[in-house]
Amino acid sequence: MIGEGREMQYEDILFTVADGVATIAIDRPKVMNAFRGRTCEELIHAFNRAGWDKAIGVIVLTGTGDRAFCTGGDQSAHDGGYDGRGMIGLPVEELQSIIREVPKPVIARVQGYAIGGGNVLATLCDFTIASDKAQFGQVGPKVGSVDPGFGTAYLARIVGEKKAREIWYLCRRYSAAEAMAMGLVNTVVPHDELDAEVARWCAEIMERSPTAIAIAKRSFNADTDNIRGISGMGMQALSMYYASEESQEGVRAFNEKRKPDFRKYQK
Repeated sequence: MIGEGREMQYEDILFTVADGVATIAIDRPKVMNAFRGRTCEELIHAFNRAGWDKAIGVIVLTGTGDRAFCTGGDQSAHDGGYDGRGMIGLPVEELQSIIREVPKPVIARVQGYAIGGGNVLATLCDFTIASDKAQFGQVGPKVGSVDPGFGTAYLARIVGEKKAREIWYLCRRYSAAEAMAMGLVNTVVPHDELDAEVARWCAEIMERSPTAIAIAKRSFNADTDNIRGISGMGMQALSMYYASEESQEGVRAFNEKRKPDFRKYQK
């Protein structure tokens, strides 16, 4: 596990602070800002670093480049198993929890693809501000995976049961406008106005009482904290699923750029 020191060197993310705003950017544009084990560890460290610093009033989560916010777990980084700690080889539960637990609003700045685990991260943030070029959606059942906790149950709280099931079962892509219509996004702006819009939201937040916001955030979270238990149970099942031929067929097909034949391995 990466140490908690403030002076650590990040490899997979960029961390900057300006005017009370901490910006955490996944910096893996060659793989569409997909995360590996180290990326998750660095994100957890950065959120802890920003989340408890009283000089910081808001955190912005984004990705570098124009193509992708984040596209979830890096399928090229594993062969049926990821490269870090945690029940599935990625400390996903811890990363999701820290986004909810820090007493600061977290804004997802989505400039491109928010797919798979990236869609889950955007969902978990307090606000999502999207470029009109952004796209949202899930891919789990297409590649032999699923997020059996906040990515499913909490998504249903945001967009409703019917839409959440559609998103997960069918793995369609949704435009920024469609995502806003279903309540997944707070606002959509022209691509070249995204940074200015994020800055406006940050400036407004910085004028508000940080303690009142922290209490409000904890109050909102209290209503859905039971999903943490669902996630723990689901991740246990997911770790066993990843060891199956059915799941590994998804990884093989993705890396070989072909359609998977899941039913061949169904038991």
